[in-house]
Amino acid sequence: MAKFEIVMPKMGESIIEATITKWLKNVGETLEEDESIVEIATDKVDSEIPSPVDGVLSEILFNEGDVVPVGTVIALVKTEDDEDDNTEGEVKPAEKVEKLTMEASIDEPAKSESTMVSNDFSNSTRFYSPLVKSIAKKEGISVEELDKIKGSGKDGRVTKQDIFGYLENRGAVQQQAPSRQAAAAPKLEAPKVTTAVGDQVIEMDRMRKLIADNMVMSKQVSPHVTSFIDVDVTNVVNWRNKVKDEFLKREGEKITFTPIFFEATAQALKEFPQINASVDGYNIVLRKNINIGMATALPNGNLIVPVIRNADEKNLLGITKTVNDLANRARNNKLNPDEISGGTFTITNFGSFDSLTGTPIISQPQVAILAVGAIRKQPAVLETEMGDVIAIRNIMILSMAYDHRIVDGALAGMFLKRLKEILENWDVNRVI
Repeated sequence: MAKFEIVMPKMGESIIEATITKWLKNVGETLEEDESIVEIATDKVDSEIPSPVDGVLSEILFNEGDVVPVGTVIALVKTEDDEDDNTEGEVKPAEKVEKLTMEASIDEPAKSESTMVSNDFSNSTRFYSPLVKSIAKKEGISVEELDKIKGSGKDGRVTKQDIFGYLENRGAVQQQAPSRQAAAAPKLEAPKVTTAVGDQVIEMDRMRKLIADNMVMSKQVSPHVTSFIDVDVTNVVNWRNKVKDEFLKREGEKITFTPIFFEATAQALKEFPQINASVDGYNIVLRKNINIGMATALPNGNLIVPVIRNADEKNLLGITKTVNDLANRARNNKLNPDEISGGTFTITNFGSFDSLTGTPIISQPQVAILAVGAIRKQPAVLETEMGDVIAIRNIMILSMAYDHRIVDGALAGMFLKRLKEILENWDVNRVI
């Protein structure tokens, strides 16, 4: 018998650790190749680690809830092997774990229990990884103090390096405390909730907590304004009805309205780069790439946003296959963390649930999000050579929420008008 090491995989450039949420196998159980062993979670996505070999799970090195650095050995699997199991003189898996864990921790001696603080992060509007929370607790950093640290991570998040850098200068800053301090702004607190007999209290799962925190953060960061426009998508509906059966027969998958909206939006974003942007203090960052996020409802009621990268460089067939692939893997919890990051604009489809329209919340650090409403047959006035006539048309409402710090009503209106023109002038003879 030989031992095979299962390591915490690299899940993206910005991911340095993950939390073990659930062991799917117990010690002594038989494993088949590609069979899932453990569920893990990052601040981006939940996923599973499959076994790369057949064997028996011989040792579990971390418990559920532990935060483990990428590259660390988390379990051992015994496999059939002709060679003798002679590990004398080699580094034991447990020693490798200890070494990697020490490299990922603070070089300074750990604080004693008396210096540890019990931090309540429920009132903080910022997201902190489990590793950052653990370091803050050990170093006696309060939530209020942590909220003041400028983050260098994605969306301004505080990283391990940020908190280490802060600790190096912490003493000097405390010694040079100003003699006068400006009055702190009053902190908003949620109203107290009382329960009555028969009420059911359900704790949010991890993903819903992240969604809740991000939504509150976005509303606090960006002054939201929403504009609406009617679009006659009769040409789009007729074209899809004409090609969908042949497309399904040829490609083995469906063509929905979603990739059509993505292609049209990518074209409009190229013409209005101020919408494909971010705000960094008083700087406006115009994004080179057009990476459109696709808000996707999950079976458990939560929401995830996989990203179609460089949507403007893909043809409609490519967008369709990408949309279908990401949507399917999102619903089956098979997305990689990098596939839900890096978005520069987002589209959410209210129409899939027959909603006419809505006012979505911006996905930070983007500056706009487009909502697609339900397509309905309505009487509409058409201008013809013989005069105005009333006809039955397929009408849809587009709504776009935008960050009023850099996007004004005029810019939003021009963008929506251009998107309307692209969709209403859809070529019904187009070949895909």
